[in-house]
Amino acid sequence: MFRFKSRAGCVWDFALGRRTAERKVKATEKRRNSQTTGLTIGKQIQSLDSPLEIFIICAQGVCGFFPTPQQRVTDKGEEMSTGRFRSGGKDKCRMHMVTWNVATAEPPEDITSLLQLDVQPPTDLYVIGLQEVSASPVRFISDLLVEDSWSHVFMDTLAPRGFIKVKSVRMQGLLLLVFAKQVHLPYIRDIQTTYTRTGVFGYWGNKGGVSVRFSFYGHMVCFLNCHLAAHMNYALQRVDEIEYILETQDFDISESPNVLDHKLVFWFGDLNFRIADHGLHFLRSSINSDRLNLLWSKDQLSMMKKKEAFLQEFEEGPLNFKPTYKFARNSDTYDTSGKKRKPAWTDRILWRIKPKDLPSEDDEKASTCTDDGQDEYPIMVTQDKYTSDMSYGVSDHKPVIATFSLELRKCFDTPMVHISPEGVWSADQDAVLTYTVQEDFMSSTWDWIGLYKVGFKSASDYETFVWVRENELPETNEVIQISVDKDAIPLLGGQYVLGYYSTNMQSILGLSSNFQILESKRAVMEGLIPEGINGINK
Repeated sequence: MFRFKSRAGCVWDFALGRRTAERKVKATEKRRNSQTTGLTIGKQIQSLDSPLEIFIICAQGVCGFFPTPQQRVTDKGEEMSTGRFRSGGKDKCRMHMVTWNVATAEPPEDITSLLQLDVQPPTDLYVIGLQEVSASPVRFISDLLVEDSWSHVFMDTLAPRGFIKVKSVRMQGLLLLVFAKQVHLPYIRDIQTTYTRTGVFGYWGNKGGVSVRFSFYGHMVCFLNCHLAAHMNYALQRVDEIEYILETQDFDISESPNVLDHKLVFWFGDLNFRIADHGLHFLRSSINSDRLNLLWSKDQLSMMKKKEAFLQEFEEGPLNFKPTYKFARNSDTYDTSGKKRKPAWTDRILWRIKPKDLPSEDDEKASTCTDDGQDEYPIMVTQDKYTSDMSYGVSDHKPVIATFSLELRKCFDTPMVHISPEGVWSADQDAVLTYTVQEDFMSSTWDWIGLYKVGFKSASDYETFVWVRENELPETNEVIQISVDKDAIPLLGGQYVLGYYSTNMQSILGLSSNFQILESKRAVMEGLIPEGINGINK
């Protein structure tokens, strides 16, 4: 019998795959008293050209983008999708989610089917959770310096359609990506990420969870991508692992410091729950005859939800698609290897709306409303689709897709910063922009304004940037003018947009309208365009 006490004070019984009764004592302290696992930094690589972030290489296998240190270095809703909102009632937004264990494979060339790009009504948010992204030591270090191949294929596919990567977080093979339509960027605020390792006694990142949280029009939302313990006999350990992840992950946000404090939580990934009791022949016979309902009662996650109160708070659509594990690669045939793994719904997407807090019996003054104003600003989630895509065969798992309609009432609909270009922009002369802080926030002289080509991929994908006014923080509604050096303006011109980036909120708080930068006469002189094009003769 081997027992291990984690840093959170929970005793793990690895012979049984179960924490002992000591976790019940710790449950009373739970998320409020837990501490985030510290990040042991092995090396930092900071770009002198970027105000946005540094890369961090660390021994535990966690990488991602982190803000620079504090020193400066020189719906189904068409209305929401188009940026037009109703003045009263609720607004709708459509979200497309994918979870896929890619089994160290390289991405397919075409992911159009996976993302359902041409679906109507159009999508507002894309959330992609991957597991087992290739994380060999050499590959892992290279992915720190440049985007990994999976991130590249999603960014290259979505950027031309107006989707910008809001945030990504990676822990070894776990990768979580969030994209949003450009029109929503100023209303996605307070972005933070965290991670929890559960593999190899809690010290290795091959298993665990990564999260991205933010405020979406004032509604606190958290996305948690997990890869839990494998094999049939470890259902109890999987429950312990997700409870441990929920207990230990926290954020530097007073309104929602823990995962379950968020108004809306999506929990998804390779959760590794299997189908118990049934033999291989019965499983395959039920699947082939499309009698999936015969298997639902023995799905381990469904069974555990009946026993664990915290799991009962999560909702899931019906499993009306074939089990997504395990397949022979590049085929629709279940495992034909010597191991002959039983098919299972290992890949899942669940969600939870925060329950309303009931007033305490001994608190006569307790409010009947929730702390975060759910009554005044409600949110409703409808799952429109829950299925798998059998057309992809690069992995032994099939991807699972879920689409949701989020019906919500916005807490605000005005960007914190108004920004606009002034006059004509070209590389032949210095340009001018103005910005105005419309709502007080924790601004910083480290904030910056980026010039983005329309179709940009992320907040760091700028052509150039200028720091905000350095000598003092702006007053609300004060119009501030900044000059942009002509040498930093693209010679060839094109359609561009300006964005105000807040280092404290890790968000773009304001975007200008799209505007045209004219081709420079210098472009002809330098041979970038032939003479006589677009009226430029000299």
